[in-house]
Amino acid sequence: MTQEAYREMWENLNLDIAAHDGLLGVLGKFYGDIYMSQQGRLKGMEYLDFVLSEVHGLRIKELQDAKAQGRKIIGTFCVFVPEELALAVDAVQVGLCAGADAGKEAAETLVPRNTCALIKSFIGFKLARLCPYTESCDLIVGETTCDGKKKAYEAFAEHAPMYVMEVPQTKTESARALWKAEVLRYMARLEELTGRKVTTEKLAEAIKTVNARRRALQRLNRLRAAVPAPISGRDVLLINQVSFYDDPIRFTASINTLCDQLEERITAGEGVAPKDAPRVMLSGCPMAVPNWKLPYVIESSGAVIVGEESCIGTRNTRDLTDESAQTLEEMIDALCERYMKIDCACFTPNAERLDNVETMAKDLKVDGVIQYALMFCQPYAHEGIKVEKRLTAGGVPSMSLETDYSMEDIEQLKTRVEAFLETVK
Repeated sequence: MTQEAYREMWENLNLDIAAHDGLLGVLGKFYGDIYMSQQGRLKGMEYLDFVLSEVHGLRIKELQDAKAQGRKIIGTFCVFVPEELALAVDAVQVGLCAGADAGKEAAETLVPRNTCALIKSFIGFKLARLCPYTESCDLIVGETTCDGKKKAYEAFAEHAPMYVMEVPQTKTESARALWKAEVLRYMARLEELTGRKVTTEKLAEAIKTVNARRRALQRLNRLRAAVPAPISGRDVLLINQVSFYDDPIRFTASINTLCDQLEERITAGEGVAPKDAPRVMLSGCPMAVPNWKLPYVIESSGAVIVGEESCIGTRNTRDLTDESAQTLEEMIDALCERYMKIDCACFTPNAERLDNVETMAKDLKVDGVIQYALMFCQPYAHEGIKVEKRLTAGGVPSMSLETDYSMEDIEQLKTRVEAFLETVK
């Protein structure tokens, strides 16, 4: 498509064209500085570069084409929303814009100033008319993973077609029964929206599609245990971010091709950083596009990120849905079981997350863990204390950082990261 055709499409979505042009200009420069400046990137990353360059262009055109064919677009903010159900009714599920300071002043008319940057971001993108994904959605699905989101969705519902899933806060039998009821309620809402029924054949196919993507990302994460590291943390963060936007089958194929190239690199003993570069794992809050600030600070300070224990990382990909179920009821049970394995900080107690963090740090041979929390994110700030105690007891150095989407603290972050890296060398 030509730029003129894109502009017409954005106008039809009621975007603020001048502000959107400014956003894309800043995003392009930011991406160039952080990603295209890297040395030794594999050819397989060209696909990800292309997807990101067209993230508000060609992918949005694909969504409009899907809508023209009668398919529905489902927008989400969280890994708790089962994509398998959307695919089973021939809908398209996409992540929404929530990774930059956009429309901040407008957002603060709906939520308090001391709300985390991610929440203010998705509200700001909507109110400032900057996110073509939000404007393309027939339904936006929220979830009760924190108090801030719960209350924000009430305000957001006045501006967008909202649906909220109740995520339990424990993993007791009664909580699992609640979650199954919520999954069935959501399935009924999707069937009502699309006019299509979830069948055993369609759901089985959807489960396999989403599992295939998870397997490709699991393969990628296993390869990162190699020394020297075969791929940068920045590139893997981009891959995980794109997984929420791209067509799942196309994305899976591209990542498996990239993994083939990584295996060749590992066999040749090559990497993107020296063998003695500090190996760092990130843990904590998710990082939505274009929240690349902290990974850039870490890797430009001489370290290499080899793992992300977050929703934009292993929390989203670690567990598969059992594919052996034969009936629709069994498949729903398998979905519920899989999603209840997510170790989100919304759960209490959440000891399994401590086990997962410790195991991941050992498997990836990390020299240190940097815990990342968005300011005013109470769940991950609280859990950070427990995670640090567990890691320290296991002999793994750890530090905690709180930040937001602004660039004002980048020098302070760099100073703290460099000091931490000195201690782990």
